[in-house]
Amino acid sequence: MNQSVTIKSLTQADSKRWDQFVEESPQATFFHLSGWQEVLERAFNHTGHFLYAQQGEAIVGILPLAEVKSWLFGHALVSTPFCVYGGPIAINREITDQLVNRACELAEQLNVDYLELRNRTQLNESWPCKTLYYTFRREITSDEDENLKAIPRKQRAVVRKAIKLEMDSTFDESIDRFYEAYSTSVRNLGTPVFSKKYFRVLKEVFSKQSDILTLTKDNELVASVMSFYFKDEVLPYYGGGTAAARSLKGNDYMYWCLMCHAADKGVRVFDYGRSKEGTGSFSFKKNWGFTPEPLYYEYYLVKAQEIPDVNPLNPKYQLMIKCWKKLPLWLSQCIGPMVSKYLG
Repeated sequence: MNQSVTIKSLTQADSKRWDQFVEESPQATFFHLSGWQEVLERAFNHTGHFLYAQQGEAIVGILPLAEVKSWLFGHALVSTPFCVYGGPIAINREITDQLVNRACELAEQLNVDYLELRNRTQLNESWPCKTLYYTFRREITSDEDENLKAIPRKQRAVVRKAIKLEMDSTFDESIDRFYEAYSTSVRNLGTPVFSKKYFRVLKEVFSKQSDILTLTKDNELVASVMSFYFKDEVLPYYGGGTAAARSLKGNDYMYWCLMCHAADKGVRVFDYGRSKEGTGSFSFKKNWGFTPEPLYYEYYLVKAQEIPDVNPLNPKYQLMIKCWKKLPLWLSQCIGPMVSKYLG
């Protein structure tokens, strides 16, 4: 006789069992790890509601959730904010449905505008779904020449040109140079920057699963990227470049260096993260030979009448973006975190 399944909330005492389930599940991603609850609570003061299904003594399913509440962007329960992937993972569909049903109940109890599940595959065909985002993933090998040849000819020529410029690459323990490059790029795109505290917390919580690769030329900062490692995957997640990066092809060389480094470590999947169709980053990743795969962000509406449209492509944010691009960097670093903490 099968034992009944109970849905519980994650506590610190359960985190090792939770992460063990994540490690063993083929559906799981880096963004399902229990450490994200600590990151979201410490960096942003967002309340985590990480749910897991237990059968007997075993965890048989998980659903990481966090509550994001803003007067400007609304009140939501999301799996998982600030992450590309999320949603429930379980040993079977019945347990998946139990987790989702509990999340819907929680959304009603919290009286949020909506519940958002960030799935890699469509889960609930009857739910409103946004397919604005695409992910880019590709296998890499231990052979550097093979990886270079896998890049389409035009982009491969850009990488070869950047290699000849002989930039220096190092791995930083400090986030300072990374934050300068990242915040410069984000300001130039007209997007509020995350706080420095957020990246410090990420480095602390995922110290064994992250690194920061930084490029310089003649001791001047060019570009930097914070990457995460999960199973046999590398995820260059946050990055940016200074004014010098464009002429030096700094971003191209930076990602090539990371690919080589990851391949040497035994990594076999390069995950470029998500991009919106029609954007520069979408085209950049396609130019590297990566095939876009749609992400299914599904919504259970509670108070909201329609799915949210909080993204830079929304026309109502265009004036804000234009103004943000003109801010001095220091000012964008001061006020950006007050806005970006709600843009999960």
